[in-house]
Amino acid sequence: MSPAFAGAILPHRPDFGPSGLRLVGLTAASAQHLNKQFQSRTIQKRYVALLEGWVGNDQGKIAAPIAKDENQFPRVKICHITGKEAISEYTVMQRLEQPRRTLVQFTPHTGRTHQLRIHSQSIGHPILGCDLYSSDFSEGMADRLLLHASDLYFEHPTIGDQLHRHCPCPF
Repeated sequence: MSPAFAGAILPHRPDFGPSGLRLVGLTAASAQHLNKQFQSRTIQKRYVALLEGWVGNDQGKIAAPIAKDENQFPRVKICHITGKEAISEYTVMQRLEQPRRTLVQFTPHTGRTHQLRIHSQSIGHPILGCDLYSSDFSEGMADRLLLHASDLYFEHPTIGDQLHRHCPCPF
């Protein structure tokens, strides 16, 4: 590791399956500042995912509370009794043929573990290549999870500028 990155700290616990952007604090103070932005939900994230089947609506909101699945760690489940608020918006970018798939952009408004994976499954369109929340077909339709962190909007922790970072989707 380069000495410049020796003190690098992840300000939050990202899901390790998706490709794309990760936000890293190079000092403890910057990581703490970024972590506060995550906690206050001022950091905006966008993801691109390829889902099984054709999503019917061109856009929508999934508001389904998420709880740990005590019987199937590390999985989570939709639970209206003990689950914590979880909200994801989506916009269809493209519907593809042979086999039917939908490319969507997700904007999560909360940051629950596996939120986009379980929300996609809950509407009947699991993310292709997902090993935890798949249908009989979706896991085998890709050799990796087709979920990509494409955009981050945040405040720079030391200079205060509003920044947007983009990483093109590889699929």
